[in-house]
Order: sequence, then C-alpha cells, then structure tokens
Amino acid sequence: MKRPTVPRDAASLVIVREPPGGSAEAGDIEVLMGRRPTRDRFMPDVWVFPGGRVDASDARVPLRSELPARELGRFAGRVSAQRARMLGVAAIRETHEETGLIVGDLEDDELRPDLSALELVARAITPSESQIRYHARFFLARAEQVKGSLRSNGELLDLAWLPIPRARALPIIDVTQHVLSEVEHRLTGNAFRGVPLIHYRRGAIRLRYESAADEQAG
Repeated sequence: MKRPTVPRDAASLVIVREPPGGSAEAGDIEVLMGRRPTRDRFMPDVWVFPGGRVDASDARVPLRSELPARELGRFAGRVSAQRARMLGVAAIRETHEETGLIVGDLEDDELRPDLSALELVARAITPSESQIRYHARFFLARAEQVKGSLRSNGELLDLAWLPIPRARALPIIDVTQHVLSEVEHRLTGNAFRGVPLIHYRRGAIRLRYESAADEQAG
C-alpha cells in the first residue's frame, strides 16, 4: 500500500463580528469567509476561513504580543510553545495577505502579529487517503481586535461577513461545519468543553475533545 502523505501544518483565522452588547443567537453572529477559486487544486469553489500553510519564516516574525498562557495550555503539550507561536503567526499573516485585515500592527510594511487576540478553537487533520493533507489549527478573533479594510488578493474570492446559519448553507466541507458549531457554542454562553480534534477513520469523520483545561483557574 502507498504510504499516506504527511500532513503539513496550517492555520486559519475565524474572525467573528457580534452585535453590540453580545448576543445569545447564532443568527446574530457573523463570520468572515471567502470562496476558493475554481482553478485551485485543493477544495475549488469551497467557502473557507482565511488561512494557509505555516512557513519557516513565521518563527522569526517580531510580535506585538505573545500567545496567552491559557491558549498555550489548550495545545496540551502536543506542540512546543515555539510551534504554537508559529501557528498563530501563520493564521494572522495569511489572513492579512488574503483579506487585507490586520491583527496587530503594520510597521514599515512589516506585520507585527498580536497573538493575544487569538483563541484556539479547533484542530483538524485531513484524511490519510488525500494527496494534499494538512494538520490545521483554527483560531478565533473578534472583529474589534482587527484593523484595516477588506480586500482580496485573489486567493479568496467573494469575501463577506456571513451570519452563521447562512455560512452553513454555503458549499463548505464537514470540517468547517464542525468549526462553525464550536464557534457558535463558545459565543452563545456555553462552558468551555475542550478543543475539538476533527479527523477521519475509515472514511468517516470523527470528533474528539481534548485539552479541557480548568477555565475556572485564574
């Protein structure tokens, strides 16, 4: 049998926009998404959150702020603090490239990511039979922590703020469905239940919660 492709680290950013004063209704929460171009080899015409692969250069990016200790804890020791930092940087860098939005500062055209704005919301591993595979982490950020004007560089088309129910009705993959459910769970007043791992076994999607840190501490 052919050996499965090793998944590459990737990171996405789920930016949410909530009504003033907060809301307990998923229909009032908007997420930023875009459509992948038809010509793309990986998931053409599918709606996704901004994001992409981790680059080696992400280790050397100067930061505005580090990941909070709580978020590092939610990785549950599965990656080093340095790798967790690189994943956060990749999510913010790719979002800036694809949407023009900034989580942090732009100094002399150099992005300085604000990792304190991020919350680890999920991780997912694409099926072993896929030729293109990613081990993706999904981070959450609020619109009020974001600067800049929305614009596309061509990697994501039709960028739009979408209410969660409308986002679910678009052409999206099952991983995105689960991430949207987790975002809705967290933003509608529910207790933290861990970070979901979304993966596949024998062609079927599986969901397991991990790193259920004590949210009462501190």
